Amino acid sequence: MSGRTALQRAQHTLLDAHGLGMRDLQQVFGRMLAHRVDYADLYFQYSRAESWSLEEGIVKSGSFHIDQGVGVRAVSGDKTAFAYSDDITLSALEEAALATRAIARQGGKQQAAHLHPARAHRLYLPHDPIATLEAAQKVALLEKLEKMARALDPRVTQVMANLSGEYEEVLVARGDGLLNGDVRPLVRLSLQVIVESGGRREQGSAGGGGRFSYAYFSDEVLQRYAHEAVHQATVALDARPAPAGNMTVVLGSGWPGILLHEAVGHGLEGDFNRKGSSAFSGRVGQRVAAQGVTVVDDGTIGDRRGSLNMDDEGNPTQRTVLIEDGILRGYLQDSLNARLMGVPVTGNARRESFAHLPIPRMTNTMMLNGNKTPEEIIASVKHGLYAANFGGGQVDITSGKFVFSTTEAYLIENGKISYPVKGATLIGNGPEALTRVSMIGNDMALDPGVGTCGKEGQSVPVGVGQPTVRIDGLTVGGTA
Repeated sequence: MSGRTALQRAQHTLLDAHGLGMRDLQQVFGRMLAHRVDYADLYFQYSRAESWSLEEGIVKSGSFHIDQGVGVRAVSGDKTAFAYSDDITLSALEEAALATRAIARQGGKQQAAHLHPARAHRLYLPHDPIATLEAAQKVALLEKLEKMARALDPRVTQVMANLSGEYEEVLVARGDGLLNGDVRPLVRLSLQVIVESGGRREQGSAGGGGRFSYAYFSDEVLQRYAHEAVHQATVALDARPAPAGNMTVVLGSGWPGILLHEAVGHGLEGDFNRKGSSAFSGRVGQRVAAQGVTVVDDGTIGDRRGSLNMDDEGNPTQRTVLIEDGILRGYLQDSLNARLMGVPVTGNARRESFAHLPIPRMTNTMMLNGNKTPEEIIASVKHGLYAANFGGGQVDITSGKFVFSTTEAYLIENGKISYPVKGATLIGNGPEALTRVSMIGNDMALDPGVGTCGKEGQSVPVGVGQPTVRIDGLTVGGTA
């Protein structure tokens, strides 16, 4: 199996093992295309996933599950018919195909195109992370991480850690003849610590992952996670109540790009813009951000959590410039929205599983570098907030309004980082915040590989990134 391409492996697992061949798929498409439709596809998936959790020094839970099935879809105009089955057989495929014909237009019968392999990237190796370590080794890895965290500070009273891995094979066959497959590994390690001192209790978290095996989690990486989590928690012990009001905010590099993802990225997805429900609808070619602001979505970065060799319609992922030097250049597209908007697909069709419809989603979304050093940006602020890390947030796609809570933030006084503050929230409008960017750092970084994005009830892994950024006039909700 090791010498096979991703497509060949997916064909072996999802077709050959179930007694299905190309002629069977052609037959299914023949039924789907008996009347006119604009698009038809079959999405086969096999996945294995596991999760191990440690708390109070012992592994308290471990889970493992296997899932497989096929989704059958037909699109006519803006109407979609979809059926799925966890039974991968010719009869199940034909039954699902018949269900999708309800939306077909009357007209001459279409001929199903001959299926042919399509190109895809090779951004990650086809690891099976679950098989790379024995169960006892996975437990030992979590125990080692806990010991590292406790050894850093005697005030650490609780440590919780989670290790998860997934191995997935997918195969896409389309009515236009495209056939493509992918083998997708995914791992993640997360750590949460609680510290106590003088009757005060605070927490910190860290972690990372990507499309590789568990071998990535070396002692050096574990030590980094432990240090980051303990640092965040102990800083919070000394934090003072955050001031409130309208002020200059400096966002740190890396994970703070989650604000960009939520407040701006979702508004740049094709479905919201086709329907006119995004604050960015109809604004291609217009200035939507300050000069120097360039935002891209790039699904082609090697080994990244948000990267894919192909999207869930079989198209290669790509690097899409969304905003260039402040000007809106385009949106993220799947085939349905691209066709209805008269623009090319961008390789951003994503779905949680075979039981879900694909919709336009982000992959790795980031703001590119400017020419200022982080030190210059901090030094330029007389009074403001430095947000080094974020927790959760909410955004309204139509209005662009957002609320984000910080997990690590500091007051800036006279060009210097002063003391840590607790309870700071950032309140604003995404499109408006882009116009208030006044300085962009040269230290662009991607997040460590922990992001999961939710949309329409579907969760998919994503990445975010940005350099240090100064935004003038954001509302800070505080506790002081």
